[in-house]
Amino acid sequence: MDSEQINLRTWNAYGTHHLARGTEIPEADRLSWGPWPTGPGAEILGDLTGRRVLDLGSGIGRHAAHLVREHAAVVDAIDSSPGQHRRACDRYGDLEGLRLLLGDAVDHLRSTEAYDVIYSIDAVPYIDPRRLIPALAPALKPGGRLCFTTLHTNSLGNGPSQSVTARPEVLPLAGGDDLTVHMWVLAPELWEDLLTEHGLRVESVDALDSPDSDDHVSYRVFRVRRHTCVTSPPRSSRPPAQDRPPLPTGTSAREASSTAVMLVNRRGQYLLHLRDANKPICDPGTWSLVGGAPEGAETLDEAIAREIHEETGLTVPGLVPYAQAPTTGPHLTSGRILVYVGHWDGDADALPVTEGIMFRWFDVATMKHLTMCAWAHEVILAHHAEQVEQIEQPASEEQVAPPGPDPTGTT
Repeated sequence: MDSEQINLRTWNAYGTHHLARGTEIPEADRLSWGPWPTGPGAEILGDLTGRRVLDLGSGIGRHAAHLVREHAAVVDAIDSSPGQHRRACDRYGDLEGLRLLLGDAVDHLRSTEAYDVIYSIDAVPYIDPRRLIPALAPALKPGGRLCFTTLHTNSLGNGPSQSVTARPEVLPLAGGDDLTVHMWVLAPELWEDLLTEHGLRVESVDALDSPDSDDHVSYRVFRVRRHTCVTSPPRSSRPPAQDRPPLPTGTSAREASSTAVMLVNRRGQYLLHLRDANKPICDPGTWSLVGGAPEGAETLDEAIAREIHEETGLTVPGLVPYAQAPTTGPHLTSGRILVYVGHWDGDADALPVTEGIMFRWFDVATMKHLTMCAWAHEVILAHHAEQVEQIEQPASEEQVAPPGPDPTGTT
């Protein structure tokens, strides 16, 4: 039985126990992100009036009910435990504006319309983040908020893990024996890396400590945003074909059926594009390169210039064909992609996101930690190796360094 199955069984036992016991829980008079009525409240979710909100791991639903009653939100509250769901339905089943759902949170995120706000109070650590986080960004509207709590230090003083693994923790049970759950108690840096990899931006992390100095328990509250998408520029604004560099003769480019581009900055980083995870497209949910297939009678040169402009708003002169990459897979006709190389030194976060989730500069060393498109990764590694080899190769007496900017800023 894996960790998530253990958690589902344990939380169902927890809910069933409290149903039979008739445990009374007071109404929530504020949104509390931990066991204590301290720290931030609902204000970190922004104005919720009329907003579509998801409570992920909602338990008996009292926080969701509070947001409906006091903040005029329209809330979906999902929990995977039948026992907890039954407690929520008995208490709030008739509350207008609140929809109580029983099911797997990740399955729901993959199939739902996007929310304005998603929040979770101490439920995220019970779900494998490698399964949960890729589903979060597509389930948020562009610019949408994600706020959630994670355990940082338990009552024994054990701090967070430095790897993405679950560990056993104790779940106290009033009027019964303690239960065991498996939790992903990760260092904040690990959470941030996972969120960033999948198109989410961490704005802040708040420490939430016990008011009792003898209690070691500590939580972290993450405030996160999905990057904002910008409307695609009109296709007619792309530069005319005669202003783009011609395809050099002698290449086998005519054998390729699609295009992509490696854009490299002066620091040797590559511009990567995070693709949507749950759409019928090639290489979904991966970091890949900008590109696409020709339209109509376009040449490959014309196609890559158009794709760059449509997806980033950029016009990049001097593109040079570098290599061809074989591709296969669903939602893609098997064939070859002609990969160009070009240079651009700009702010990736400022680019308009007309497709997918976001753009980001990455160095090659970081890419091994990303969910990379396989063919794009291979081409980047080959290109990078060539650049390193050229740098390390000693120059002959006849070679003269090309002119470049003076690092001191003078000429």
